[in-house]
Amino acid sequence: MIALPIDPFLPAIVETVATRGALVLAAEPGAGKTTRVPRALLLSQRFDVGEILVLEPRRIAARMAARRVAEELDEKVGERIGYTVRFEEVSSPRTRVRFVTEGILTRRLVADPMLSGISVVVLDELHERSLHADLALAMLRKLRAERRPELALVAMSATLDTDKVAEFLSAEIVRVPGRPYEVTIEHQKERDNRPLEAQVASACARALKEEPDGHVLVFLPGAGEIRRCEEALASLASRENVDLVPLHGDLPPDVQDRAVRPSAKRKIILATNVAETSLTIDGVTTVVDSGLHRMARHSPWSGLPILELAPISQASATQRAGRAGRTRAGRALRLYLQHDHALRPRFDPAEILRVDLAETVLSLASLGVTDVAAFPFFESPPLAAIQAATDLLARLGAIDPSGAITREGRAMLALPIHPRLGKIVLAARDAGLERDGALLAATLAEREIRAALRTRFGERERAASESGTSDAMERLEAIASAEQEGLSRSSLSHHGLDAGASNAVVRLRDQILRSLSRVRLDVRGDSTSDIETALLRAVLAGYPDRVGKRRKKNGDEIVLAGGGSARLAESSVVRDAELMVCVEAEEKNGKVLCRIASAIEPEWLLELFPDRVKDVREVRFDPEKERIELVTALTYDGIAIDESRGDAAGVEGAAAVLAAAALARDLGRFVDRDALGQLRLRLDLARRADPSLPVLDDAFVTSALAAACEGRRSFAELAKADVFASILEALGGRARARVDELAPKEVALPARRNKVTYEVDRPPWVESRMQDFFGLLEGPRAGGEPIVLHLLAPNMRAVQVTTDLAGFWDRHYPKIRKELMRQYPRHYWPEDPRTAEPRKPLPRQRR
Repeated sequence: MIALPIDPFLPAIVETVATRGALVLAAEPGAGKTTRVPRALLLSQRFDVGEILVLEPRRIAARMAARRVAEELDEKVGERIGYTVRFEEVSSPRTRVRFVTEGILTRRLVADPMLSGISVVVLDELHERSLHADLALAMLRKLRAERRPELALVAMSATLDTDKVAEFLSAEIVRVPGRPYEVTIEHQKERDNRPLEAQVASACARALKEEPDGHVLVFLPGAGEIRRCEEALASLASRENVDLVPLHGDLPPDVQDRAVRPSAKRKIILATNVAETSLTIDGVTTVVDSGLHRMARHSPWSGLPILELAPISQASATQRAGRAGRTRAGRALRLYLQHDHALRPRFDPAEILRVDLAETVLSLASLGVTDVAAFPFFESPPLAAIQAATDLLARLGAIDPSGAITREGRAMLALPIHPRLGKIVLAARDAGLERDGALLAATLAEREIRAALRTRFGERERAASESGTSDAMERLEAIASAEQEGLSRSSLSHHGLDAGASNAVVRLRDQILRSLSRVRLDVRGDSTSDIETALLRAVLAGYPDRVGKRRKKNGDEIVLAGGGSARLAESSVVRDAELMVCVEAEEKNGKVLCRIASAIEPEWLLELFPDRVKDVREVRFDPEKERIELVTALTYDGIAIDESRGDAAGVEGAAAVLAAAALARDLGRFVDRDALGQLRLRLDLARRADPSLPVLDDAFVTSALAAACEGRRSFAELAKADVFASILEALGGRARARVDELAPKEVALPARRNKVTYEVDRPPWVESRMQDFFGLLEGPRAGGEPIVLHLLAPNMRAVQVTTDLAGFWDRHYPKIRKELMRQYPRHYWPEDPRTAEPRKPLPRQRR
């Protein structure tokens, strides 16, 4: 057996686990923690009773770790060392160490809260902070504290924030160095704007040229990028005689094994972050790191999943680079700048902070936890996410108003699928269609089975070739037809199905049926005789909050229940239905794309959710017709499922609706904006002297507009009304008189009346020829302050701008008079303008 860095620490690790009951192990990549710690616990006499559960974040890691430990014990997997992952269990009555994926443990904790027969639980790669791992961590801590203090816990990771976890578990910390092999890290010198596959091809060519041997491990965000890189690297792989091998979670186990098993021939392994932790691929000497991954998020507000292409954290970058130094010195080529790396967060945000919590809340409810916000998580999820999950479970009938789990909720929890899909299965079972319901749920739980719709990132989606009632039913019918022909490769190909995805659906269907057979729940019975209708109703039962209505007939814009909108994907077959359920939707950059839709009928909403249907009678403005209408409708969460329209004349509130529409769209069509603006400014100025005057804001104008709208139905009729007169009338006689007094519209000069101009952030002003002011001792006032006077020469250009007319006559006029007399000798320029008559010209001179 090959010696590993962790070996000298194993006695102390086992002793600490036995005496303290909790241990946090910080072991660098390559130390050997995943395989050696469970083996040491097994061989120790301190843990000779009970099973040791080891949690791994991924199925491939669980399988490989079990095989490695079994090999080191010279046994076959399934004897003392076994594993249980989705769709696969290899174990026996002799099994003492069982590697499992995280969801397996949380389901076991729900089914058996005491975790009977388990002596130690090892949480491997806890730094990934998956939702199941966080839930298991909190549940195990609570179990140890309250009911099973003898249960031992070990939390392990290479890049874990150990102090926080140790404090949470009251655990001892043991730190173990990794392999001594050095990994040289190289970043890009300058930003590369080429497509990712081109960058990867260049890096791989460089690695094969500069390194004489060893495999190249390339980290990519997803299966789509892997496919494109396969195409870009095909000629290089052929020329250099290397194997090009994909590695991601959707691949069958035999294909995954091909990527990780030892090989004398050089390989380029194109992997997602499935290869980031727990998994040693012998012979890897070079890592090419794209620095990207796809991170699942969830929007509690919309209830929709968000899949983001995001930079990895520094911790993930360390894990990836460490893959190159497991068996010898290696190198890591990062396809991003060193400055970029320094700006990245230390750790990825935990899943519990960013994903759907419906299963978590339901699991806790099954254990009697009704106040999830108060549950002692390692890191508490957002209250909005808890509330969104609670609201959904209540709508599904999984919990009652107090938050306690119902019988139906327990039935949903017993099924290995999301509660939404569990509701679909139970609704189909009530209609006597449990097999069809299980298959329908499985097609929605698994990835896309139709080969033509397994779209590649960045490519335009394929438009549907025909119309149908449901994309979900299209999936079901395609795989059901292929299954009747034996699910052979030829039958799958004939029906346009992907073999791997289709087989996964069938396996899940069978697993659901096995679980359903153990569910004790009365079958209510459904009078629906039509199979398709029953299944479509079942889909609605699982997605009651995702109802949408087409905005226009045959259009692709959908108005969603509860607010918001979405666009129906071109690949959807639901081309005609007015009402539908958005079963699978994706929210990106604030826009929602509905990829899988399922048609519904209005009466189903009335039958299934009568408490969500409301009778609404309201006046609405039709923006196309520019008129108001009386709308009487039945609504489901704000969406009209049946409505009629009539004349709104005389209906209470109709005038206010028309007025609000006029104010929002274009008030200038019905009132002189300049005149209204001047009135606002005059009133604002007058209110400084008399605060009792009203404020001419939008609410006041809308109210006055409503008075003008009384008895009118449309913009065309409103245009004939004197709206400005209605606004003046609304001010009242006293207010109008006070405004005229404090902020006059005009002022009287000795020879004429002049308009006063009011502007924002400027004092009011008047302009006129200088002669018009002759005989005036001082200027007029507004709001108690002097009005700015623009004194104009005969050419209508300002000679002086002043608020102090008396001072101008005294100090400046005598000098200006001389110049004016020279320029305009025919005009009257008296020596004393205060006593002169205005605008008196000089008599004509005789020649």
